[in-house]
Amino acid sequence: MTKRHATWDNRSTVSKWAHVFERSGLAMAGASCGLFVAALMIRANIDMGAGIAALAMTVYGGLGFYLGVDLPPPLHKPDPAIAEQHAAKTDTVELLSAAGTFFAALTAVLSVYLIVVDERLWIGIVLLIAALWLIGTSMQVAAGVIARLRRNRPSN
Repeated sequence: MTKRHATWDNRSTVSKWAHVFERSGLAMAGASCGLFVAALMIRANIDMGAGIAALAMTVYGGLGFYLGVDLPPPLHKPDPAIAEQHAAKTDTVELLSAAGTFFAALTAVLSVYLIVVDERLWIGIVLLIAALWLIGTSMQVAAGVIARLRRNRPSN
């Protein structure tokens, strides 16, 4: 049995359910980010294909926050002797997750603000906001997938 399964198995039932509720809440927050950006695009009269694109953005936003915000820890802790030599090394997965979460949340806040104050922007700016949301959410998805693949990779 791997350490990951043992850790999950050692949790209480209440703790497991709390984790599921937390992840569901994160997914709903991400879905809201996608929905807010989609609403801004619809308001700017950008053709969204009868709402299908808005639904896809909502689902993709939820997937991004579900996978990219609550990353699993590494399976093995690094050797302290090796860690001293590489103390300043940046974890790409953490950077992807952090930047992706920031961009997705920033674009959601901008979108809601622009909708609430009834600001009309040049369509290129709206598309730039949507592209930044897509990049941020894709960074979250990539971080989550990489972290899980790295965690499940057999150690040498």
